[in-house]
Amino acid sequence: MQAPPPKPKDIADSLNIVISDSVASSLASDVEYRINQVIEEAARFMRHGRRTLMTTADIDQALRVLNIEPLYGHSPYNPATFRRALPFPQIPAAGPVYFPEDEEIDFDRVLREEKIALPKGVSWTAHWLAVEGVQPLTPENPPAIPRESDGDPLAKGELLRVTMNGIAPPTGLLVNGTAAGTGLGLDAAAAGAKKPGAGQQQNQQIVKQVLSRELQLYYARLTSSLLPPSADVHKRTAALASLRNDAGLQALLPYLVRWVGEGVVGVLKEDAPPESEGRVLEVLLDAIGAILDNSTLFVEPYLHQILPPILSILLHSSLPPSHATQLRTTASQTLSKLLTQHSTTYPSLSPRIMKTLLLALISPGKSTGTREGAIRGLVGVGKEAVRKGLVEGGGARVVGAEWEAGGGEQADQRPGHAHGLVNSVMDALRVLQPSSEDMSDSLDPARDADAEVLAKLHEVLGGFFASKVAVDGAWAREILGPLHSSSSSSS
Repeated sequence: MQAPPPKPKDIADSLNIVISDSVASSLASDVEYRINQVIEEAARFMRHGRRTLMTTADIDQALRVLNIEPLYGHSPYNPATFRRALPFPQIPAAGPVYFPEDEEIDFDRVLREEKIALPKGVSWTAHWLAVEGVQPLTPENPPAIPRESDGDPLAKGELLRVTMNGIAPPTGLLVNGTAAGTGLGLDAAAAGAKKPGAGQQQNQQIVKQVLSRELQLYYARLTSSLLPPSADVHKRTAALASLRNDAGLQALLPYLVRWVGEGVVGVLKEDAPPESEGRVLEVLLDAIGAILDNSTLFVEPYLHQILPPILSILLHSSLPPSHATQLRTTASQTLSKLLTQHSTTYPSLSPRIMKTLLLALISPGKSTGTREGAIRGLVGVGKEAVRKGLVEGGGARVVGAEWEAGGGEQADQRPGHAHGLVNSVMDALRVLQPSSEDMSDSLDPARDADAEVLAKLHEVLGGFFASKVAVDGAWAREILGPLHSSSSSSS
């Protein structure tokens, strides 16, 4: 398309502007470039629209892209109608002339017609969806669901009572604010009656959890493969491997944790569990370890339910004798694994557990089994826990004093218990032993430095364990640690 130079000159004459032929030629070249640019952009919109006919909408979009004011009054939905003008006899060479037909508008009719309000265009605005977990009552947010009952939180929702093979397991497990059973069925029981007292109102909304049929079947087969322990060993190994590696078990996690907890309570509620129950506890500890090993499970919300079974096995006074040492060692290893994974997220977890174990170790009247479990638990917590519990806290001194006072046996006189406690203390102290395999010389009381270390050992460990540690000078100094360094600097 080329605009001849006379065209810009004619337009300038109509506006009473006088331009020269050279200026008109330059303007014609620029008009030609601009029109070609608009046509090329419009052709892109036409091709993207899968069309072969260019419309006024393509021209309008091209003008918008080029940041040019669009042509008003032209729309593809209301195309303009052009009429051919009558020929001009005075100018035969003018050729046909077309003009848009404008409709004559009657203003009286327009004013009488009902005015149509245009709808508001699409817009965006920002509002608070929730502030610290609470939804504000703004017009943009949906209205709050009215609570049907007040008082007991269990009366605000439905209990998940689950049945498996016609047997209803105990209920009462809270899952994300929902009271649920340990089985997998989906029968919902009505909530309890209202309790008086507006002070007990809770704003927590209870959510019903629905488990698929596949998860119910998985739970039934998993638990039946693990317990009773007399079942097929290969099935139990496969069940633990599945629990350790399979994904998609997050919905089952609260039920599995509750199942393990109730199993431990059921075994330990007897004063002297039979030997057969020791294997049950071993399987339950293996299940906890498999849950912690599964990287796809989000265990943190259930730590407060996982820790009680572990500590119960660790600190119970009378485990089955043939399984006691193995159970406490496994519980200590499981506790160590749990703290390794989650102590970074919860920095106060290790100190709180260490305080519990220390109280079980040094409190008077505790049984031999409880003390042994506390010592093995300190080993699971870590090296510094052993130092603070046995050395700085006086745990080794208490055990040694009771051993010497009992003439080499504890008050319960059950064979092997006292020796197991002494062995556990020695195993814990070996955690503080230097990594060098070569044993250093024993402490010599004739030398002042060694005599000072011996005196400090007798003070913190007592005479019984001090004599056992004194055979290795490097080990003795490592056990004292900061205590030996402070005494050396002060002297």
